[in-house]
Amino acid sequence: MTASQPLLPYARPIIDEDDIAAVAALLRSGAPLTDGPAVDAFEESLAKATGAAEAIACSSGTTALHLMMLALGVKEGDQVIVPTITFLATANAARFVGAEVIFADADPTTGLMTPENFEEALSRATPGKVKAVIPVHMNGQCCDMRGIVAIAKKHGIAVVEDACHALGGTYPGNESVPVGGLSDVAGACFSFHPVKAFATGEGGAITCADSKLAETLRILRCHGMEKNYDDPLMKEFSHASDGTPNPWFYEMPELGWNFRLSDIQCALGTSQLKKLPGFLARRTELMTHYEKALKPLAPVIQPIRRVGGHPGWHLNAVLVDFPAIGMERAHFVNRLKAEGVGVGVQYLPVHLQPYYQGLYGRRTLPGAEAYYAKCVSLPLFPGMSDADVDRVVAAVRKVAGL
Repeated sequence: MTASQPLLPYARPIIDEDDIAAVAALLRSGAPLTDGPAVDAFEESLAKATGAAEAIACSSGTTALHLMMLALGVKEGDQVIVPTITFLATANAARFVGAEVIFADADPTTGLMTPENFEEALSRATPGKVKAVIPVHMNGQCCDMRGIVAIAKKHGIAVVEDACHALGGTYPGNESVPVGGLSDVAGACFSFHPVKAFATGEGGAITCADSKLAETLRILRCHGMEKNYDDPLMKEFSHASDGTPNPWFYEMPELGWNFRLSDIQCALGTSQLKKLPGFLARRTELMTHYEKALKPLAPVIQPIRRVGGHPGWHLNAVLVDFPAIGMERAHFVNRLKAEGVGVGVQYLPVHLQPYYQGLYGRRTLPGAEAYYAKCVSLPLFPGMSDADVDRVVAAVRKVAGL
């Protein structure tokens, strides 16, 4: 890597002066820095962007998943089906509430859990114990939600989308519906980590169609506190003797968490969300350029298989036949770094993690393990130029000896 070619990371947020100004304006306004109007404004904007009836902001994509498990009443003794190609948080959310995880396999060419993978995992579960399934939209592409929802409905299983990779996209076979806007799932979870579709620093959200579920989620994200003046459990503390509500009153009917997103983060998020269409359009242009530039390297190096819909591209995952180039992945990654190209590997199958092997033993999930054996994420973020794509592909060609 030379001084003239600094490392091009696999992902990077774009924060402009107007984003900085939005945060500064909030700080100067004297408005609350938590539980204030900036949170409401961000939730309204996100609901509109996804076509959802409700959006509930929270502190991360992980807490979004955790909140959904809590709100759906998933508990010890229940089981949750989770694809093994995902980040740790998807499976961990089920464990946070005491549920057991049934890991599903994935398609080796996309990393996505298919309806067939779901059915196979269900066959290994205890009849009647599966409370939820969490399909994960990988890299920006969506699972076959029609197929997955049909199976879930047949068995009375709640569907919670892990859509942290796919904000702004649409579904295969349902291209008119934005990700997060399906009405026949319990909800969709998003992340606003700096490398995702847009950034709030850290942050997350849930979208859903059910207003009662949304109310429960908002209570759970704030310590389980609520102001219930109509039918309080603590009647002696809720009102004055003449029936006047005590303005300081709150009660906690059940345990909750502090999973709120601050107004500062929401001010940044609202500014960033306005740019989402432009960010996604540029990501799509870059992916088209990559596909053309990588075509001569197939089948040794090729993009993941496209499944339809309009992906909200998050990662540029390619599949590399490492035996064919006579090189282990670690050497491939390190040599690309030496050429000024940063790459990622998403993800090490969760069922192979020591914690989960300790719980469930070693299981082989061949599709997922085949995907993991080949996957590498090349740089993709809206601030890249076409020349950056050419530079990346030239480095890949050089390192691979193609």
